[in-house]
Amino acid sequence: MTYIAPYLTFNGNCREAMTFYKEALGGELSLMTMGESPAGAQARAEDRNKIMHAALTNDRLVLMASDNMGMDPATHGTSINIMLNCSTEEEIRRVFGKLSTGGKVIHPLKEEFWGSIFGDFRDRFGLRWMLNWDKPKA
Repeated sequence: MTYIAPYLTFNGNCREAMTFYKEALGGELSLMTMGESPAGAQARAEDRNKIMHAALTNDRLVLMASDNMGMDPATHGTSINIMLNCSTEEEIRRVFGKLSTGGKVIHPLKEEFWGSIFGDFRDRFGLRWMLNWDKPKA
């Protein structure tokens, strides 16, 4: 298996969410609307500008998403979270600050008993992110 990628579904604001994640995480973002897809001509008019597929890639990060296309509304529950293991203390502080903007911090960044800096939050789109940085051993 090469990698596992979270795949997020949004109710019409996929472009906004993925652009926000790109600004916070960096990387390359590709977006395809339903109208741009091979099935575009058959798509309902109200779905043509929705995102059929989005992918944000940055080093080992792959985050995929789409807008909901006429199915039941997407609801963000508590059973799926996005965990980012950061490479440096500077990175965890920068990414935490950017991604949590407009959201609700659950646990601020702090050193935990397992020797890491950890924090979590719900972003402004309702998704829960957990960030961890393993401090170097002394």
